[in-house]
Amino acid sequence: MREDFVQSLKDELGGDVFFGADIPTRFHNDWAGLEPVVPLALVRPRTTEQVSATLRLCDRFRVPVVPQGGLTGLAGGARPIENGVALSLDRMNGIDEIDPVMATMTVQAGTPLSVIQAAAEEAGLFFGLDLGARDSCVIGGNLSTNAGGNRVIRFGMAREHVLGLEVVLPDGTIVRSLNKMLKNNAGYDLKQLFIGSEGTLGVITRAVLRLQAKPAALASAFCGCPDFPSMLELLKSARLGMGSALISFEVMWPSFYDFMTGNLPDLRRAFSEPHGIYVLIEAGGRDADENRAMLEQILSDALEEGWVSDAVLPSSERETRDLWAVRESVSEYGRLMGPLTAFDVGLPTSAAGQVVSEIEEAMKSRWLDAIALSYGHIGDSNLHLVCNIPSAGKTQPHKEITELVFGAIGQAGGTISAEHGIGLQKKPYLTLSRTPEELALMERIKRAIDPNNILNTGKVLSI
Repeated sequence: MREDFVQSLKDELGGDVFFGADIPTRFHNDWAGLEPVVPLALVRPRTTEQVSATLRLCDRFRVPVVPQGGLTGLAGGARPIENGVALSLDRMNGIDEIDPVMATMTVQAGTPLSVIQAAAEEAGLFFGLDLGARDSCVIGGNLSTNAGGNRVIRFGMAREHVLGLEVVLPDGTIVRSLNKMLKNNAGYDLKQLFIGSEGTLGVITRAVLRLQAKPAALASAFCGCPDFPSMLELLKSARLGMGSALISFEVMWPSFYDFMTGNLPDLRRAFSEPHGIYVLIEAGGRDADENRAMLEQILSDALEEGWVSDAVLPSSERETRDLWAVRESVSEYGRLMGPLTAFDVGLPTSAAGQVVSEIEEAMKSRWLDAIALSYGHIGDSNLHLVCNIPSAGKTQPHKEITELVFGAIGQAGGTISAEHGIGLQKKPYLTLSRTPEELALMERIKRAIDPNNILNTGKVLSI
């Protein structure tokens, strides 16, 4: 059976299928940090029809398939299966069309996010999704995990940016639903089945993306607040005073801010005095002076009320980049700390302060040398936390740390995944965020669409 399958792949895909030592090591894993796996085969299709042929063969021979995008996921969702096929969409890369009247862009799934952003800008429009991995991640992966990022508070999660999809089902059926209309209530909204399903129900090959009017100008401010309750007051004030002009509200606890600025000499500390919590606010609108005036008014009121202790409004693009560099320094984690246990969780915003205090104190109490760094898109209820126990070296107590963190998140009524998906890493804990009835319905949908369970087998659900 295996020999027949391999020969069928070669006959169908030719030079676009690879085996053994010919599979580059970058396709052996994603960013989750799990042990690499060499798949039985790597397929790098150039067309939707080749994706269809691959899935049809895999379904016929009952061979599992792991779809891969930019491999920047942190939950193990794109990690290959030893006796399965890795299906990379990296060669399906390009922009098919930009429609300036409908404000849409039709793209292939392997197109990097930064390329989409640049193409939208060149057309005088704007794509609202933005992630730190923008140069590496691709839109197919962004949609399959329903990615979030820095601008969710204004533009929403990835699903908010999609009007239509082209998807290949596990049996090879191509479903072309490349809708470009904002209003289309003709039957079920099928695209929502595949957005956020992490490649377990179908392989996204194309997408129609919704674009926005380009903000003519952006302005940022960096604030030091005395404590978490004060930050909540600043958030409420910014929402009311700025409305749709509020694009980002990024929060950094001292654990994160002090560690990163203390260990990366190129990062500039904005204040000479320490503060209880730090906030980056970004506003976008038609006029730079209006944006700045809006921020100045918000901060002036917050300073008067005592919600902000100090604030900086950069006067140049370079100063703005310097302020954002601290928040985007997360790519340096591996170099600074080594092996990590990383979390992407969601919490009721008002509960985040107490939960962070509990987790950081519990970590220090259990492991005296623990490093626990907290930060996130708190304006949209998303907290990120990374942990390292230096004395543990390469054998980090991942299970113990995870149970500690997820236990606190569960008690606070939060979710174990805000924007990175479930994959392999979080699958054992999915019951903390989903009811038995919800999980049973997910399993029914999976069995109906993928009865042979070939797509991303073993990811998300335990079936």
